[in-house]
Amino acid sequence: MFSIPFLDLPPLAAASGTVRLPGSKSISNRVLLLAALAGGTTTVHDPLDSDDTRVMLDALDALGCRIEREGATLRIEGLDGRLRTASAKLFLGNAGTAMRPLTAALALLGGEFELSGVPRMHERPIGDLVDALVQLGCRIDYLGNPGYPPLAIHPVPLDALQLDAPIRVRGDVSSQFLTALLLALPLAASSRDITIDVMGELISKPYIEITLNLLARFGIVVRREGWERFVIPAGSRYRSPGDIHVEADASSASYFIALGAIARGEGIRIEGVGADSIQGDIRFVDAARQMGARIESGPNWLTVSRDAWPLKAIDLDANHIPDAAMTLAVMALYADGPCLLRNIASWRVKETDRIEAMTQELRKLGATVEDGPDFIRVHPLGAAGWRPAAIRTYDDHRVAMCFSLAAFNPAALPVRILDPHCVAKTFPDYFETLFSVAEPADVPVLCIDGPTASGKGTLAVATAYQLGYHYLDSGSLYRVTGLAMRRNGLEADAAHEAQIAELARNLPLQFGEGKVLLAGEDVSDAIRTEAAGMDASRVSALPSVRAALLSLQKSFRRLPGLVADGRDMGTVVFPDARLKVYLTASASQRAERRHKQLISKGISTTIDSLRADLEARDQRDSSRSVAPLKPAPDARLLDNSSLSVEQSVDQVLSWWQEVQPFGSA
Repeated sequence: MFSIPFLDLPPLAAASGTVRLPGSKSISNRVLLLAALAGGTTTVHDPLDSDDTRVMLDALDALGCRIEREGATLRIEGLDGRLRTASAKLFLGNAGTAMRPLTAALALLGGEFELSGVPRMHERPIGDLVDALVQLGCRIDYLGNPGYPPLAIHPVPLDALQLDAPIRVRGDVSSQFLTALLLALPLAASSRDITIDVMGELISKPYIEITLNLLARFGIVVRREGWERFVIPAGSRYRSPGDIHVEADASSASYFIALGAIARGEGIRIEGVGADSIQGDIRFVDAARQMGARIESGPNWLTVSRDAWPLKAIDLDANHIPDAAMTLAVMALYADGPCLLRNIASWRVKETDRIEAMTQELRKLGATVEDGPDFIRVHPLGAAGWRPAAIRTYDDHRVAMCFSLAAFNPAALPVRILDPHCVAKTFPDYFETLFSVAEPADVPVLCIDGPTASGKGTLAVATAYQLGYHYLDSGSLYRVTGLAMRRNGLEADAAHEAQIAELARNLPLQFGEGKVLLAGEDVSDAIRTEAAGMDASRVSALPSVRAALLSLQKSFRRLPGLVADGRDMGTVVFPDARLKVYLTASASQRAERRHKQLISKGISTTIDSLRADLEARDQRDSSRSVAPLKPAPDARLLDNSSLSVEQSVDQVLSWWQEVQPFGSA
């Protein structure tokens, strides 16, 4: 997961491979609440692990629910309709699938509760649900603006509720209001039928189908009369199904269905959800087929590949797939004419005003977009019309994910996603999953070269972290190769050269948090011994090993980008790097830094001897016949003798911004 201010997606050319999707948010939070309300213990397999489900689990824990986690499984000991906690303040983030159902359930369970969220949640309407609950005699106060959270819920005895007349709730703002009532009212249906009448046209009907399906799994069979009336039968009581499996998220599948339709390549296989899914957003498959995608389906899987190109323009009533339809708005950029998405008024009361957000960000890319109260029309872009854009995500996970598809633009322009961490709401590893199947047109590289003890490793690690890029510590490669040689019983001679080169070419190396990992083992200390240094010198004299390590270094050039430090990164290994920095400092300053480092490790030495050693090493490195230490002709020189690490990082990031097409965004 990328917890950084922005993530730059380089131009992407093709995509092939298999993705496994996380569990459905809609199913997960419904199942978690139902398991908490039921008697007995429910084992939930493969629930989504995200911000939205975490706030639900935190709330259930605060209410006295016992929850155990084991890998991808949760065991929830239900409350059987009786709270163990009489009062609590619950923070529910921006999770509508937690705020709305918990409001209804707690209004019926009794107790004093305060429900709040992030500022955007306090702008998302809940008044229609509160009005319906107040009809029953529930006591709920607004703690801020009327009609919106935060809320205070006060206890009311179940036998004091007015349940004889139908409960009226609006259905044309959010289906979550009806879902909340359906999930909560069985708590009060022990002795009588309870009827819910929906006022206005019910939107997002497939989400109600999910709710009804899951209620049946927990023993509540709701009678439905069209989409206008729902009857919860007398004697209803939640019963745990024992075990329940959460399907992969069909809304999240939309991005990879679209990817298969857009990108050249052998296609995308999506595992965890199939055309028989209980989730309404699986009908995104139909829309993608209309636009020209080739899609096959089986039990719990889909395969998608590009067929019609450009994609075919569509005019679609998207009320049945409100979340997934956002992906169609970006697919429209690749169509053969304008695409119209209608009946999407619910977009305006989601995590952000999604009609406004999509309109503004699509225009940044160069598109012509028209919008209204409940529609958006997107005109396609030719290669000459695309512009590089920094996409504002509005703390909305779906904005971030669907705009990643713009990186496949025919103009081969990068796309910047601001606040990429927002995908944690439903798909924390979204970008890593995308990168696992995407084939880049180019991967950006930032090189930091310089003499020994100039601080290039520290600077490179910090810069890589800020950009969300991979990191290559080239200086450790010969040392790790020497270590691997010793562990395999080899000697640095001609007789073993081919075997050592093969080891070097396939070293399972990772760099992170200042550590060097070999096949997952931290060898940072093992490669810093005097013996390891001598082995490194010996293996570096073997031509085949040098060639193998050059190949290994180049293999670190992976999405979304690479920061590489060493002595010849910009001159030999990555001569086409987008930014090359040559970092230096005076010999006296470097000697003082190295002295402090060694003293902290209990190693006795003097600054004068260290300075003499560094100067001698500089002379050797700069006069080598192979890849001598020197700045690349186009490198930017950075003398950090009087700079802090933070100041050096800021300077490098400033230079990096200069070579990107996004301006100051």
